[in-house]
Amino acid sequence: MAVAKYKRVLLKLGGESLASPGGYGISPHMAEEIATKISAVRDLEVEIVIVLGAGNIWRGKDGLVHGMDRATADHMGMLATVMNALALADALERIGITTRVQTAIEMRAIAEPYIRRRAIRHLEKGRVVIIGGGTGNPYFTTDTAAALRAMEVDADLLIKATKVDGVYTADPHEDPAAERFDHLTYMRALEMRVGVMDATAISLCMENDMPILVLDLWQPHSLERAVMGEQIGTLITR
Repeated sequence: MAVAKYKRVLLKLGGESLASPGGYGISPHMAEEIATKISAVRDLEVEIVIVLGAGNIWRGKDGLVHGMDRATADHMGMLATVMNALALADALERIGITTRVQTAIEMRAIAEPYIRRRAIRHLEKGRVVIIGGGTGNPYFTTDTAAALRAMEVDADLLIKATKVDGVYTADPHEDPAAERFDHLTYMRALEMRVGVMDATAISLCMENDMPILVLDLWQPHSLERAVMGEQIGTLITR
């Protein structure tokens, strides 16, 4: 059996990965597709923590355009991430993978409160831990929440799964001549203002030497290749 290079990873998924074809809402079919991809990684005996965004349900910046209070807009986004977490947990449970949903904002009727040592214990028991609610604080993105949780659970790698296969010199959808990087340093990524992850998250990873791998979630076997240590996407390190 193949042996994974990374034994514990944090997977950051944008809410759009769960969206219906129109880009909004939660599609049970998409949740099932993602669950299948995660199952393939679990089969390699890799421990997985998942942090979800909420772009398929709510984007705080849309509220800000209309004068909404920033903290209120951010709290709405945090609640939306919990809906996504529950949908993904259900899809995973239906294919036989035991999960635990934890949230930074307590809502004990539907999820556990996020407790670092409890999350680690779940991982050691072979459960997939799905964390909703961001950091529990406004003004911080779910990318930053992913970086923070990756450090707290002592992950070996933070995987940022997107719709593009890495970091480019320009938007590859707009510039066909854009070139993809196989590797970037944290400082170079910050200087480039890399769009796939915010500067706060990258800085936090840099300060704690947490490698970031940006890859295309929908590329066949991309997650398995990532945990095996194969060259895929863009690796951001010191």
